[in-house]
Amino acid sequence: MKDALQQLISQAIQSLIDNNTLNVAMPAIKIDRTRDKTHGDFAANVAMLLAKPARKNPREIASLIISALPESDFVEKVDIADPGFINFYVSETSRLDVVSQVIEQGDAFGRSNKGAGKKVQVEFVSANPTGPLHVGHGRGAAYGATLANLLDAIGYSVHCEYYVNDAGRQMDILATSVWLRYLEKKGVAIIFPANAYKGGYIQDIVANINDVESSYLATAEEVMSDLPLDEPQGGDKEEHIDALIQKAKKLLGEDSYRSIFDLALNSILADIRDDLSEFGVNYNEWFSERSLMAKGLVSQAIERLQSGGYIYEQKGALWFKSTDFGDDKDRVVQRDNGQSTYFASDIAYHMDKFDRGFESVIDVWGSDHHGYVPRVKAALSALDHNADALEVLLVQFANLYRGGEKVQMSTRSGSFVTLRELRDEVGSDAARFFYVMRKCEQHLDFDLELAKSKSSENPVYYIQYAHARICSIFRQLKDKNIVYEQALGLANLALLVEEHELDILQQLAKYPEVVETAASQHEPHLMAHYLRELANALHTYYNAHQFIVDDEKLRNARLLLVVATRQVIKSGLELLGVSAPSEM
Repeated sequence: MKDALQQLISQAIQSLIDNNTLNVAMPAIKIDRTRDKTHGDFAANVAMLLAKPARKNPREIASLIISALPESDFVEKVDIADPGFINFYVSETSRLDVVSQVIEQGDAFGRSNKGAGKKVQVEFVSANPTGPLHVGHGRGAAYGATLANLLDAIGYSVHCEYYVNDAGRQMDILATSVWLRYLEKKGVAIIFPANAYKGGYIQDIVANINDVESSYLATAEEVMSDLPLDEPQGGDKEEHIDALIQKAKKLLGEDSYRSIFDLALNSILADIRDDLSEFGVNYNEWFSERSLMAKGLVSQAIERLQSGGYIYEQKGALWFKSTDFGDDKDRVVQRDNGQSTYFASDIAYHMDKFDRGFESVIDVWGSDHHGYVPRVKAALSALDHNADALEVLLVQFANLYRGGEKVQMSTRSGSFVTLRELRDEVGSDAARFFYVMRKCEQHLDFDLELAKSKSSENPVYYIQYAHARICSIFRQLKDKNIVYEQALGLANLALLVEEHELDILQQLAKYPEVVETAASQHEPHLMAHYLRELANALHTYYNAHQFIVDDEKLRNARLLLVVATRQVIKSGLELLGVSAPSEM
């Protein structure tokens, strides 16, 4: 409807321009739903936008536009409200048409081709494979997957990707942690380092190490000798763990160290894949950081920056001139020992994204990565890519509350609640919904008790119950041997005159707008809020009126209305990754 009204206004303004009544450029035309029904159904502020360039009073311009509007069956009346709003009143036929549209289009209702097949990559979660996903990662997973669903719904060609950080220091700490626990299991009396990974999942990995591999064994003296002091002994925990990593590589040798490294990586990555899949989150590609090295993409990225004059050497290290692009300081891409940095891998990865042909790239990162945004955009600009084609969405981690107490989480210490544990407790549906109820940049307090409750206070239960309630109506029809006649309902939609029915009709008409806005503005919470409003309209209608009435024309018209409502609830929940049960 908004598109149709925009087109009418555009045609009217163009005709006024063509006959020299208005000497202006075509403005951006915005249509909003009115909050006050006495002001019609939709309003446009275009007359106020044109007042200054046209040098006319907004009401005068509004009057000119209205006089030039083409005739339309879906507009019953148009008037002007101060200081120059153009108010549109939708015709009854148009208001009722939404029901037949939903019925005819089914799952396709609300979907569009606004994205015109544009290739967009959405990268999300991408947690280091150093432990199970915790409840903080779950929010990024739910948000990224829902955003991808929404973009797909408006016609984008969406490619979902998980960037696997399978190289670098954190993975070395993981491999060393596994090796040290293995030695403990074998009775080697070592002192486990403060900065190693301590979760129970480390022992699970150790259990899969082949016991006949004597090459993994070492004495306590071999492991612990000549190490800098750890933090509990007054030393530096970072220096201590780094020294242990080097000791592990030396004592194990390249092949044995790589064997433990890969065992730890593959074990945790498999768990992450399964966890996300069970959460309804799937990817087109799991992109390995190590593949960047294998393909020479990191070196290629640095060379391209060098050829552009954006790299300089200082004390044996290579620095990227990110300050040339607004960053607060320059960044190291290659250390003085010849090793590339994490940032260099990030540059290569984003270079590769655009080299693969994506027209738009969306990164969903944790809010603690906000400092990376300007430097990555700086690198893209230096590589002659359009930095504006990269959008980084920062997601605040969720705060989990159990019994009114906040649960602390730390992957390194092993004291954390996993995403799998959360799903087991509240269910994937509640978790998916609760995670997207707020804007991604807002803090989210996840109330476990509310998520598990079966009440109208629990939004996901309330919405799913609306769907189940509609399904129950048709079970009642069957029990009473009454046949639902869709054609009779379509022929008698004009009988839907009750206030509650008009409210539902208006809500159904909003659905395509909500899908488009939630997708284009990257705000899945708009869909969550919309579905709650629609569910409320349905529950209110259900409590106020009978559906299985004697008048078969009215009965089938009402049944058709709730069938359309059921379809929209189901479609909206699917976009959020939430099921639509028929019984509860």
